[in-house]
Amino acid sequence: MTKNAETIVISVGGSLIAPKGLDIGFLKGFKSLIVKHVKRGKRFVIITGGGRTSRNYQDAARAVGKLSDLDLDWLGIHGTRMNAHLFSTIFRDYSHWKFIKDPTKRARLDDPVIIAGGWKPGFSTDYDAVILARQFKAKKIINLSNIDYAYDKDPNKHPDAKKLETISWKNFRKLVGNKWHPGLSAPFDPVASKECEKEGMTVYIVNGKDLKNVDDLINKKEFIGTTIV
Repeated sequence: MTKNAETIVISVGGSLIAPKGLDIGFLKGFKSLIVKHVKRGKRFVIITGGGRTSRNYQDAARAVGKLSDLDLDWLGIHGTRMNAHLFSTIFRDYSHWKFIKDPTKRARLDDPVIIAGGWKPGFSTDYDAVILARQFKAKKIINLSNIDYAYDKDPNKHPDAKKLETISWKNFRKLVGNKWHPGLSAPFDPVASKECEKEGMTVYIVNGKDLKNVDDLINKKEFIGTTIV
């Protein structure tokens, strides 16, 4: 890795890592993609979401007893950290064995791949991605999920939902609101969106299942997805 290597922040949704069980095919493909670009001189900061792993624990806890948002948040955070530990193992030859848990602490790491999990209650991994992007002076965040685009409303509930190819932060924030809560399912966290707008960052929302498309985006070619700027 060169001293002035381009740093790319990627937030990997838990829905890709473990949609039901762990998706070995995705993990192998994603590792190959990242390693290919590391060998070309790029550096990656990868933040893992909790997805279904976190929600399974949250749903089970709700079914058994009354819980606070704090309890639900911590269950979600530990789900992201389990996935981060998985990634730090997968990328052992390229990353430090210890993944980041607090994005506000100065990370004195020069590894070509840096892994991070959830931080603390009240903050999503989207927010963590923004904090890490700021620390590593990256202005672009790639948000990988299981959708091709962000929409103006939930396409699962509204057949007339329109896909968003490019949208400003001002208009995007009108869609997602200003508050975040544990287990929120949104294209990008409202609080993180506010920070991105303030920092002048660009977020790309793309379907991580199509790794060729992700490769095109990293190579700055035409891609399928949503750009929030």
